[in-house]
Amino acid sequence: MRKSMYIILSILIVLSVAAIAFINQPSFGRLPHGERLERVRKSSNYRDGKFQNLSPTQQITSDKSLFSIMMDFLFKKVKDLRPETDLPTIKTDLKQLNHDEEMMVWLGHSSVFIQANGQRFLVDPVLVMSSPVSFFNKAFKGTDIYSPSDMPDIDFLIISHDHWDHLDYNTIKQLKDRIGKVICPLGVGEHLEYWGFDKNSIIEFDWNENKSFANGLTIYCLPARHFSGRGLSSNQTLWASFMLQTPAKNIFISGDSGYDTHFSDINKQFPNIDLAIMENGQYDKDWKYIHMLPEDLAKAIVDLKPKKVLTVHNSKFALAKHTWHEPMETVAENAEKDSFNLLTPMIGEVVSLNDTTQVFKKWWKN
Repeated sequence: MRKSMYIILSILIVLSVAAIAFINQPSFGRLPHGERLERVRKSSNYRDGKFQNLSPTQQITSDKSLFSIMMDFLFKKVKDLRPETDLPTIKTDLKQLNHDEEMMVWLGHSSVFIQANGQRFLVDPVLVMSSPVSFFNKAFKGTDIYSPSDMPDIDFLIISHDHWDHLDYNTIKQLKDRIGKVICPLGVGEHLEYWGFDKNSIIEFDWNENKSFANGLTIYCLPARHFSGRGLSSNQTLWASFMLQTPAKNIFISGDSGYDTHFSDINKQFPNIDLAIMENGQYDKDWKYIHMLPEDLAKAIVDLKPKKVLTVHNSKFALAKHTWHEPMETVAENAEKDSFNLLTPMIGEVVSLNDTTQVFKKWWKN
């Protein structure tokens, strides 16, 4: 009996040591400390030891237990959760693009490359791994066509929050020496500095802060309704949406967000939004306040009143139990019903920011 207890205790110790070693890998990043932590604590959005949303927000809204939700997430079978064949894509050579061309390229999930105002922006690039381990959350067939080496030099890296499917350690490390400035919400800069970025290249915003740059560019950090965290501690860094304002255009980037009044408030502040890049996918009624359901996305677009809409956060990873093609089908239906101008490029397809006649295929129906 005593021998069995020693064996069990030894196994528990080994597992504990392995778990501690795992979550202390560099890819998990580092929590804010020192001067950065002091700034975090002074934020009006940081209360009771963590960042808070504008409205009270339950992460889980189901009556099911967290264990039951996790079992559904890991083992529930859903027909067409992932595509059976390669999705259609176009591999545009980003390095050969005319630097002055006003355009954008969706790289899959929430990763977007933008050229505007003679400047290059890269948003939430996840081009290597979207989780702590390589075998989990693999990209759909045919969608993993871009790597960090395909990226040109970037003027502004924009990170909406620190979840693994928006902040990829491996991608960031490989891009580090080709990035001018990093734009991110409060606290997220700690990860970047820990990974070797010069702290002077990192600009961290609280909601409703902004900064002006060369060529008449102003970047605004705006609210979102979500949460954050890469390890055991949650909501110690902020999540955000952003507005890129140039002399010619306003480009809104929603980040991950549930529906709330901030969309109509953003419209009041920016009544002329030329392009809104909106989260669409990985939703579930069990977490309806932190990701938008299809009907919520339609309401958010109506609130914002953008001239054009492009939706992301879909068609590369399966992080929720809807079919892989449902997000694109429902947003296309809502675009017809609510009369908004929906852009539907394939991954890698060039989208002109100035051409109002560009036509895209319904590639998800192939």
